Amino acid sequence: MTLKYFSHSAFQITTDDGIKILIDPFLDNNPTSPVKSKDVKADYIILSHAHGDHLGDTFKIASKDTLIISVSELANYCIAKGFKAHNMHIGGSFDFPFGRVKFTIAHHGSKTPEGDYAGEPAGIILTLKNKSIYHTGDTGLFSDMKLIGEMNKIDYMLLPIGDNYTMGITDAVKAVELVNPKIAIPMHYNTFPVIKADPYEFKMKVENKGLKCKVLNYGEEIDL
Repeated sequence: MTLKYFSHSAFQITTDDGIKILIDPFLDNNPTSPVKSKDVKADYIILSHAHGDHLGDTFKIASKDTLIISVSELANYCIAKGFKAHNMHIGGSFDFPFGRVKFTIAHHGSKTPEGDYAGEPAGIILTLKNKSIYHTGDTGLFSDMKLIGEMNKIDYMLLPIGDNYTMGITDAVKAVELVNPKIAIPMHYNTFPVIKADPYEFKMKVENKGLKCKVLNYGEEIDL
């Protein structure tokens, strides 16, 4: 099983049996992405919220067989656009062929490109075989991250460090302390000048707390 980072908050997980799962596939208008929507395919697309830099190129990538997974209001928006979607909500979980998805709270906003309310923003916990991945979505720091870490043994925590719209480095380091994952991976930085941040500063500060961090290059893929 592999995890590939496309930059911003966009990731691809490929299971041992070849199932491809995309999270927040913002590619075409992303100046840091090494690939475009035409270069990727997905069996499943999981969305944390509806902002354009997270909904991204979902409707370009999704085929008639692709299942989009999101909170209910955003799922209904996708269905209205002619796509298949699975409606969920925060606190709920569901078993899919590739593994289990659970949505957590995230402190942010969520509106469609047309400006319509698209439900609450969410974090995503993916459990695939014996690995657990927590993609926080866009969020500020919140104390229930400690509870998330206590109830779920998180292997990989994918979290924003770019500040302005989300946690900055200082708050993100505290988030890692609260969740206590095996490995923290920074995201949502340097895509635009307003979210400029140094991932290696984040890595140093996480490791100074006795925790582990890995900075993924854009397009880098790792084995899980």
